[in-house]
Amino acid sequence: MRPLPTIHDREEQPLESGRREILHLEFSNGERRRYERLVSGGHGSVIIAAVPDPGTVLLVREYAAGTHRYELGLPKGRMDAGETVEEAADRELKEEVGMGARKLTRVRSITLAPGYMSHQIHLVLAEDLYPERLPGDEPEELEVVPWRLDRLGDLMLREDCSEGRSLASLFIVRELLKERG
Repeated sequence: MRPLPTIHDREEQPLESGRREILHLEFSNGERRRYERLVSGGHGSVIIAAVPDPGTVLLVREYAAGTHRYELGLPKGRMDAGETVEEAADRELKEEVGMGARKLTRVRSITLAPGYMSHQIHLVLAEDLYPERLPGDEPEELEVVPWRLDRLGDLMLREDCSEGRSLASLFIVRELLKERG
């Protein structure tokens, strides 16, 4: 495996939700380059695959300002200061789906654009669900849509399901559950 490039200098510019960094790098072959990256602010975020039974996952339909339409995807949200990944996932699940989970398993972290963003989202599998609702920060109640994991191909082709982190997470969870039998 190649050694990581050496960072010779770093410039920072504050942004509203993090900062922009300019890195002056030298690679092991002597090549020097300038890279820019966005460094996330905050405490992290979670995306939750809530599984009421082994073949079904709970999606939410919520307004997405970027596409100006309602999108289907997994529940997700920011972590609060001092929260663990599992605590944040359970809270977001209660706020967005109206369910808690007795079993929460951190699966892995997923990046959105690792070439220029430091942001990662933690995928959590939520099982053994029970009804419990917490007030959330959404402007309207979200529609909860149960989706069969054996129909992910249909979901992937829908215009109203375009969020890449949700799609990747769903395929990861489907494979994880298949391995369990």
